[in-house]
Amino acid sequence: MQRSSLIAAGLCAALLAGCASVAPSTGGAAAPVAAYRANFDAAGRLSVNYKHNGNPESLTGKFTWVQTPTRLDVTLSSPMATIATISVTPQSATLVQADKAPQVAADLESLTAASLGWTLPVSGLRDWLQGRATAADGSAFVASASASSVTTRDGWRLRFVSWQSDAAGHSIPRRIDAARDAALGAATEELAIRIVLDGPL
Repeated sequence: MQRSSLIAAGLCAALLAGCASVAPSTGGAAAPVAAYRANFDAAGRLSVNYKHNGNPESLTGKFTWVQTPTRLDVTLSSPMATIATISVTPQSATLVQADKAPQVAADLESLTAASLGWTLPVSGLRDWLQGRATAADGSAFVASASASSVTTRDGWRLRFVSWQSDAAGHSIPRRIDAARDAALGAATEELAIRIVLDGPL
């Protein structure tokens, strides 16, 4: 079995019932979006549908996200085990999978595409998880009731589907849908990711 298939099989064991139970909203945040935080922790679930070398693949799993101004740590897991961990610093990105030697690269997106079979858009997620993005024209995008979707500068179509409130009563994303079409020469062809964040952060 190919490495990407093994990972997909492990992640598919994760429970993703919450994704199906979240009712999509037609608008954006009702309250002002929370201010951007350089130190940001999150946990949730993700569902990925993609094509790899022409073959349709899918997986579900849980993740944790711990972000500081100088470091990012991401964990992907099933109910029984950690599937992969990713650490990002200004110098490099490191991906560790169970029973495999760590892989280090400067370009995390290429590293995850080659190792997992699909691209985890870590650079974008730093903003997306907090209701922000860089639009196709390079401008800063902040999701709101009147603007809940955007196409990013690197070709992702984002939709902030539903929201929740933090301790201060500000809105933060609950569910984010992201999709990207095939790119010439890309290892991952079509890719759609659904992200559901658990509880107020």
